[in-house]
Amino acid sequence: MTETKNNNNGLKVIAGLLGVVLLGTIIYTVSLYQDKKQTTEALTQEKELVVEDLNNLKSEYDKAILESNATNEELVAARDNIAKYIDSVSSMKADIATLSRYRRQVSVLKKEREQLLKQVDSLTQSNSLLAMQRDSTFAELEQQTVFNDSLIIQNTQLADAVEKGSALNLNTISVDAIKERNSGKLVSTSRARATDKFKVCFTIADNVIAEAGDREFYIEVLGPQGNVLGEGLTKTTEEGSSLTYSKGTNFYYENDALDVCDYINKPSGDFQKGNYMVNVYDNKLKLLGTSSFELK
Repeated sequence: MTETKNNNNGLKVIAGLLGVVLLGTIIYTVSLYQDKKQTTEALTQEKELVVEDLNNLKSEYDKAILESNATNEELVAARDNIAKYIDSVSSMKADIATLSRYRRQVSVLKKEREQLLKQVDSLTQSNSLLAMQRDSTFAELEQQTVFNDSLIIQNTQLADAVEKGSALNLNTISVDAIKERNSGKLVSTSRARATDKFKVCFTIADNVIAEAGDREFYIEVLGPQGNVLGEGLTKTTEEGSSLTYSKGTNFYYENDALDVCDYINKPSGDFQKGNYMVNVYDNKLKLLGTSSFELK
């Protein structure tokens, strides 16, 4: 009798322990479910934030492309790349590692956007300056009908430079007839017989896109009869264009505005009376600036 009672008590204890274990398991399972649910919701929210950031970036590129006067291939490529990221994030199964990687990629894309938009702004400013110079050159073309065909070709090349935006351009160009006194002092003159040399000066505009380094521009001085004064050298480009110029001038360009001056010496005999024209070309034989003056 006593043994049966003891067995019953043992079964009750075991049943109690099993109940406690079962309750603990249920509580632990519910806790795991709640944690998983909260984690899933957090990851979903994080995923939506990543997609929102990518959509904002894409909208900014869309706006920049619409505001640009010409299609910018780099902007279009960057926007299309972001669209691919949006599709990838939207369709992926969210997890911490993947979302962290896309978060880092969003930061990289934001920095890339800032650099591209700065580049577009610089190109817009360069194109505006080039457009002003082109208008000035057209005015000179009307006054110098003798060189009309040649200058139209050079301005077509200048129009191409407007699109590229990285070509160097001139802010100003000036020419001065110089007389050298016995003392060595140089003074300005307007008389042909008194002139010993021409001083040609120009200011190269700053351009953050252009590559820094050694450059060479070509100065062409045309006399009253249209003849080329000076050294009379010939420059030929890879495209087959050629120019007979008076003198080549070398300088080192570091992206900032730069003043350059050079001299064209007197030919055999005196300078002739009449109108002179000075043109400045870059190493691709694109006309950058022109100036005219008269010797009496």
